[in-house]
Amino acid sequence: MSDDQQVPDDPDAAVDALADHLIATADRPVPPATNRWLGEAEAVARDAASDGLDAKTRDKRVQQVQQLLASADDTGDEIADNHIEAAAACCRVILDQ
Repeated sequence: MSDDQQVPDDPDAAVDALADHLIATADRPVPPATNRWLGEAEAVARDAASDGLDAKTRDKRVQQVQQLLASADDTGDEIADNHIEAAAACCRVILDQ
């Protein structure tokens, strides 16, 4: 992960960063099959970052994002890979709280 891909230590900030990192992959040249997994992960991450979501539901959404990221193939794009790595790190911060 590059130095500019900061991962917050605070779970609440990490939820927002998770969504931001996955949103950033949408503009990258990623193979369609991988992009499908990332797009679904982005949608779930946005839901996890929505206001008023209880912690149990948020954690369930973040677990779903982890599973989706694990299903995604290599992107072939270093910047997208950095964002995915940072997103995975955000998941760990949130779930290890």
